[in-house]
Amino acid sequence: MSQNLIEGIHFYHDEHGYIVFTEKYHIEKGHCCGHGCRHCPYQYESVPEPRRSELLLQKESTSATKQ
Repeated sequence: MSQNLIEGIHFYHDEHGYIVFTEKYHIEKGHCCGHGCRHCPYQYESVPEPRRSELLLQKESTSATKQ
């Protein structure tokens, strides 16, 4: 990504002060980096097991509670 990042669109600060990249940022990046990012739209495809399965379960349970 060669563009400037915009707070609120590409990232935000969570309640602990960490910078969190948004799904839009990841889509524009174009691939899973393997770090287990909170808003990964690529189903954590580059994250090694067993962490990948843990993240997918966590994401599934979080989306189920929002419905």
